[in-house]
Amino acid sequence: MKQVDLSKILKQFKGLWVALTEKDKVISAHKSAKKAYEEAKKKGYKEPILFKVPTRDLPHIG
Repeated sequence: MKQVDLSKILKQFKGLWVALTEKDKVISAHKSAKKAYEEAKKKGYKEPILFKVPTRDLPHIG
């Protein structure tokens, strides 16, 4: 699996649920995971990747 740079997404969508394509393109973003997922499905994406963007930057080691 390739490494993904989500830094721009983390800054732009703080506190929101984001639906992504496999190529890291944002399909939709909402406060509700269900709404983000439903909007991505309406746009024709069968299996969008969903994740919640933290409201603040947290250090990560690993």
